[in-house]
Amino acid sequence: MDTSIGFGTLDSFFSNQILEMYVVEDKGGAIALMLAALLFLGTWPAVLTLLERRGRLPQHTYLDYSITNLLAAILIALTFGQIGDSKPNMPNFFTQLSQDNWSSILFAMVGGIVLSLGNLATQYAWAFVGLSVTEVITSSITVVIGTTMNYFLDDRINKAEILFPGVGCFLIAVCLGSAVHSSNSADNNEKLGGSSTNYKDMSGVYGDNKNGINEPKKDLENNLDSGSNHVLTSKTEKAKAGTAEFLIELENRRSIKVIGSNIFLGLGIVFFAGICFSLFSPAFNLATNDQWHTLKKGVPHLVVYTAFFYFSVSCFILAIALNMIFLYKPILGLPRSSLKAYVNDWNGRQWALLAGLLCGFGNGFQFMGGQAAGYAAADAVQALPLVSTFWGVVLFGEYRRSSKKTYILLVSMLSMFIVAVAVLMASSGHRKA
Repeated sequence: MDTSIGFGTLDSFFSNQILEMYVVEDKGGAIALMLAALLFLGTWPAVLTLLERRGRLPQHTYLDYSITNLLAAILIALTFGQIGDSKPNMPNFFTQLSQDNWSSILFAMVGGIVLSLGNLATQYAWAFVGLSVTEVITSSITVVIGTTMNYFLDDRINKAEILFPGVGCFLIAVCLGSAVHSSNSADNNEKLGGSSTNYKDMSGVYGDNKNGINEPKKDLENNLDSGSNHVLTSKTEKAKAGTAEFLIELENRRSIKVIGSNIFLGLGIVFFAGICFSLFSPAFNLATNDQWHTLKKGVPHLVVYTAFFYFSVSCFILAIALNMIFLYKPILGLPRSSLKAYVNDWNGRQWALLAGLLCGFGNGFQFMGGQAAGYAAADAVQALPLVSTFWGVVLFGEYRRSSKKTYILLVSMLSMFIVAVAVLMASSGHRKA
């Protein structure tokens, strides 16, 4: 009877767990990890978006998220990275901590820094541009730039004749994503134009509009300092998704006020995030494979688990530092908060902690799969907008009652993504030992 499980026979699978560090080496196992990463990385943005739409400050949410995001990396390092005995060419996690591999560590930490900046930017972009379009544009930019860099760093182990047509599909999806956002914004403005009375009443909630950003009134700070929830209650709690009343109700509840903002503000944040995302995977690739030969002779490459640990540590440090600043000096018109208010804010904390675990394990699985099949092919997890769009439509009512033009653009964008993902996965190669 065939006992194959994708990583070899059951006997060899369990014996490998005992004798040596757990490493995925075949294409089937790598693709399985990519699919798991795709699910996790497509779900955690929806969780954070849900909290913002319920009025929780993004600074509070991101601080919680960062804690469990680092915890996931530690768990991976202490389990997968410590299984079996240490070997000269593949030392375990604790052994590598004392080795002279700082050049590779710096590459890993640079990757963590740009990922942290990208994730932080998208948390604000989701409010302005929407979950679906934000994820599509950032992921497409990541693939167009990052995948091209990984292809050359990986010594062209991926099939160029398949890989680059897939990259082209992602590039088209960027353009379609921008068109979807523009069309949907026009639809929303038309809806609100037919509800001008309610829209005018909203000025009493938001305060003055400066530079296209609706600034909440400063008396919200008192609620934050006392640790109470600052979610504003709407008179119409059961408005139908996609209606003007629904948009107004949502604006009343959410922490980031977006109605009346400049359309290019959100797109600018999205493109900045996309550039950041496009750099983290190549940096991680350099950290684990040392293509630029920066390590001293005889020093083994960082194993994927050790690199991911350092990657996540730098991600954590930057996220904590920036969000502590944003508590007292917020951006985009958000109200001030404080460390005391953050500690006392338990509204939705469990969901923010869950999002951190999902993102942490998703990134870890992506890197494990990339080390086996090539980081260019592992960028197929950037198809996470397929998952995010599902949550956006089901949970948040995105694109409800939009125009026919918006629906056509949305379907075209997602169709291009499906084709691109299939092509990118088909380009998978196998890294030489």
